[in-house]
Amino acid sequence: MIPLLSAFLAVLTLAWGVNAVSLDASQTTLPWLIREQGLYLSGLLSIGLMSLAMVLATRPVILERPLGGMDRIFRVHKWAGILAAVFAALHWLIEMSDDLIKAVYGRAGRPPKMEFGSVYEALRDAGEALGEFAIYVVLAMIVLSLWKRFPYKFWRLLHRAMPALYLVLAFHAAVLAPPDYWSQPVGVLLAVLLAAGVVAAVITLSGRIGHDRRVHGVVTAVSSPAADITEVVCRLGGEWRGHRAGQFAFVSFVGLDHLEGAHPFTIASADHGDRLLSFQIKALGDHTRRVAHQVQVGQAVTVEGPYGRFVLERRNRKARQIWVAGGIGVTPFLAWLDELRANTEPASCAATPVDLHYGTRSAAQDPFVGRLQALCAALPAVRLHIHDSATGARLTADTLASTQSDGGHTEVWFCGPPSLGDQLKAGLKQLWRRRVRFHREAFEMR
Repeated sequence: MIPLLSAFLAVLTLAWGVNAVSLDASQTTLPWLIREQGLYLSGLLSIGLMSLAMVLATRPVILERPLGGMDRIFRVHKWAGILAAVFAALHWLIEMSDDLIKAVYGRAGRPPKMEFGSVYEALRDAGEALGEFAIYVVLAMIVLSLWKRFPYKFWRLLHRAMPALYLVLAFHAAVLAPPDYWSQPVGVLLAVLLAAGVVAAVITLSGRIGHDRRVHGVVTAVSSPAADITEVVCRLGGEWRGHRAGQFAFVSFVGLDHLEGAHPFTIASADHGDRLLSFQIKALGDHTRRVAHQVQVGQAVTVEGPYGRFVLERRNRKARQIWVAGGIGVTPFLAWLDELRANTEPASCAATPVDLHYGTRSAAQDPFVGRLQALCAALPAVRLHIHDSATGARLTADTLASTQSDGGHTEVWFCGPPSLGDQLKAGLKQLWRRRVRFHREAFEMR
């Protein structure tokens, strides 16, 4: 994520710099020149990042492979939006700095005001006024997005206004960009970004995101293996294109709080060609708590997907395998084990030794412990390790390292709480240096 965003910002800055070095600034003093170019650069970076965020919001499947999966796309989308708001705030502060510069350095050396036709001048005035209002709203929405206690369903409604705000800001950028930009590389780049962002905004506003990957189906079974876990099995229509073990999908149960919209859930079963999908849904919020009480057999469901590259086939068969699940993060591994068990080819049936570690708060009350034991019993190459916090058995990097004695290359696949993943990754990097590759699920909806 960091290299991608850094490269994106570098390209934008380079394009701005090519234009800036060719300017004739002989009649402009340094404070005013810094303000003017700072205003242009911060605005370019902000609208560029917003355009990137808009494009990524459409869930472009074509980018899953180069970016590492839809979960990574969500993460880049989130941070592109946050950085766009930061540069928008900087843009606004620079705009407000003219009074300070006048007070300290005076009006001398201020860039002359460009004259435009009456129509264009009216468009610029409208763009400036609308842009300032939109920036205030965007900053407020970013704050609410980072405030995790703000209810998801209300955040989602506010978030749906972002495409409209983007269109306002795109208009602001187009009419207020320096006229000489449009004959320079920076103008070409800006035009491409604005065009892509506008198309993405229209797709979003029209409800077309993921439209070609939506399949209707029906709920065939609902059960509660634990008080806070609901297992839902769905049968989808014939247009379902199948999935790979470990992928996720956006699920919408008809009649279940339309304000929430579709939620992403990992598909907890392998693809057996029967279009049956199993979801293990943990009660983590209002919507997921209602699933246990309101979803019934025969209820209509819409599934969009599949997405993600946290899939069994991507594992390196030549590397030692450590799979780590924390809590509901066990779901992709349930699908992995299900696929391995269903595979009748001996050479494919987990020939590479695997250590599967599962961390739970209470093994005695955890419904996944027995299921993991049953699945692993049919897979001799998979060694199951249960880490029960109730008995003091903590899941740590040292614990994972203790199951591997030789010095070969190791591949770790992790799905669970982000803080636990950070601790394990840092600990294993310190213990094994460059001999470990750490894969993890990274998607968050906000």
